[in-house]
Amino acid sequence: MIDTSIKKCNFCGEYTDETFESPLLDIRICSKCIDVYYNAMRDPVKFMTTPKFDTPKKIMSILNDYIIGQEKAKKILSVAVYNHKKRLYDKTGKIRKSNILLAGPTGSGKTYLAQTIAKVLDVPFVIVNATSLTQSGYVGDDVESIITKLVMKANGNIDKAQRGIIYIDEIDKIGRKGSNPSITRDVSGEGVQAALLKLIEGAEVTFPANGGRKNPSGGNIPFDTSNVLFIVGGAFEGMFDDNDKQSSSIGFINSASCKTADEHEITAEKLKAFGMMPEFIGRFPVIAQLEELSTNDLKRVLTEPKDNLVDEYKALLKADNVNLVFEEEALDKIAQKAAEKKIGARGLRSIMENMMLDIMFDAPSYHSFSPQKVIDEYEASGIVRKMIVTCTVTKDTVDTGIPVITKEEKIEKVQGIKQDFV
Repeated sequence: MIDTSIKKCNFCGEYTDETFESPLLDIRICSKCIDVYYNAMRDPVKFMTTPKFDTPKKIMSILNDYIIGQEKAKKILSVAVYNHKKRLYDKTGKIRKSNILLAGPTGSGKTYLAQTIAKVLDVPFVIVNATSLTQSGYVGDDVESIITKLVMKANGNIDKAQRGIIYIDEIDKIGRKGSNPSITRDVSGEGVQAALLKLIEGAEVTFPANGGRKNPSGGNIPFDTSNVLFIVGGAFEGMFDDNDKQSSSIGFINSASCKTADEHEITAEKLKAFGMMPEFIGRFPVIAQLEELSTNDLKRVLTEPKDNLVDEYKALLKADNVNLVFEEEALDKIAQKAAEKKIGARGLRSIMENMMLDIMFDAPSYHSFSPQKVIDEYEASGIVRKMIVTCTVTKDTVDTGIPVITKEEKIEKVQGIKQDFV
């Protein structure tokens, strides 16, 4: 019912001569609030006027839970993600999209950083390899196929996909060879960079409704990339080789050696010299450079992140009722071997898998008596024997794969409902 006397709206707090009173609850709402909430239900994103964002410090703390080291890169990304969130809700059109370029050696955490950013933003996330992309009409994946993958990741929800993140890995592999423009068509290098420009900048493109390549006769769906965040990553190996050679001289102190920090900082000029098109570089105002992980960093990767490797293998053996323990010296040696491989954090899983193979193969057999025997004893006396098995990984285990196994038998009197014991 409409109340024509001046009353206070319980939602906005304003006094108005037209409020709607609930017949069941003692609350009133004005016509203005009805319009706001109605539109908000139709399009929550567009009409959310005061969204709550995680601050850059909060985003940084989330990244710290998963990423070891790379403090400067994490700070850059925290601010970039915070600004991107504000852009998604901006109605003025003044906040531009800030795509991100991640540069760093293999195993430094580029892909994992992008995946963690997607978690922070809670949006669809897709990874594509730049080397598989070609210009439209050539063998390989069209650049538009990226959009198809993103929509699939969003379970067909185009609105959700239009706010997603696309991570293009190994972007350095599509740099043209040399700084001079190619006189021949490069469909997988410079050609891909050119084809990606419109997509990255933000434009309405189309993708095939049924996947595959676009059909010129129709059946394509429009897609706006204006709010899609693009992140590209690459190792850019050899970018600093010339500087390193120039700075190494015999018998003299080269003045270039005094500028090591600046020389080893990735800039737009160096990216251009590496073979990236100036127009392509310009689409990525945020450049975050990742450093090679130290031996100490690699050791921390084993134990500190929320989804660390040590906890993963402990959980695997816990399922076999085996307690897995890592000695500090073993962790040191694993980190050292990974550092020697020069492939960063990726080397840790390789080493762990090789070391743990025989352990995981034998783990189910570490218990010396059968479950049936335990159950029979329980039924006879209500007393059960439990075998506590501990598998300790030592420094020698890293090389031999042979752990130290200790067994302790524990006798318990069990009351209540019969359980399954191992």
